[in-house]
Amino acid sequence: MKSEITKIDLFKGKQIRRIVYNKEWWFSVVDVIEILTESVNPRDYWYKMKIRVKDESDTELSTNCRQLKMEASDKKMRLTDCANTETMFRIVQSIPSSKAEPLKRWLAKVGYERIQEIEDPELATKRTRSLYKLKGYSDDWIEKRIRGIAIREELTNEWQNRGAREQREYEILTAEISKATFGITPSQYKKLKGLKKQNLRDHMDDFELIFTMLGERSTTELHRTNNSQGLNKLARDAKVGGDIAGGARKKLEKRLKRSIVSKNNYLKVKESNKVI
Repeated sequence: MKSEITKIDLFKGKQIRRIVYNKEWWFSVVDVIEILTESVNPRDYWYKMKIRVKDESDTELSTNCRQLKMEASDKKMRLTDCANTETMFRIVQSIPSSKAEPLKRWLAKVGYERIQEIEDPELATKRTRSLYKLKGYSDDWIEKRIRGIAIREELTNEWQNRGAREQREYEILTAEISKATFGITPSQYKKLKGLKKQNLRDHMDDFELIFTMLGERSTTELHRTNNSQGLNKLARDAKVGGDIAGGARKKLEKRLKRSIVSKNNYLKVKESNKVI
């Protein structure tokens, strides 16, 4: 089964990376160990801890772990030991820490919410809407963003089924669409907006989101029409799909006499437009 969604959560101000794998949340082991032990070298702590537990109880803690790709501190996708909720509970129990109980409750809550979302996918959408609402986004913007998430997921599913397996290949295909749609890659777009770790699409305005959706939805349909397989053919479709959105963008810009590609942050523009 593929890894579907990556996310960074905060537990008492500390980052815990997690990813959906086989329809359940898997958590970065070293992130949890760092929180519970405050170790300056959580990887070394994890290595020694596995040896200690095996000597004490003949239990291999890493048996039920998986090496999954997550974004590292250098922004690259790297393999790291991950555990599902059940295995993570076992790992937490092996760490002497007063912080363990709140973390166990947090893990249980996240795991339970994931089960709920699998049984009723609408719950995940409702939670996403609520989070954006709390951040100050308008209902109209949220609807576009939610739709964009669905379109993006549909596209990445096509890539997965058509031979694009690695996160790096997804990045290449996304860059092809973006270059043809906006004239710049996502990394260049983030630099233009002054973003670092933030999600680029969360800082797009209505038009930027709309043309992003058009480029990705067009690409998905081209994959299906052409029955494209493999990175090279997918990349050709991505460029054509982006060209379709890029052509529409240029026509609108000609009428509006301004660029759609903007360095502005949607929320900051919204705040500046408020009547005081």
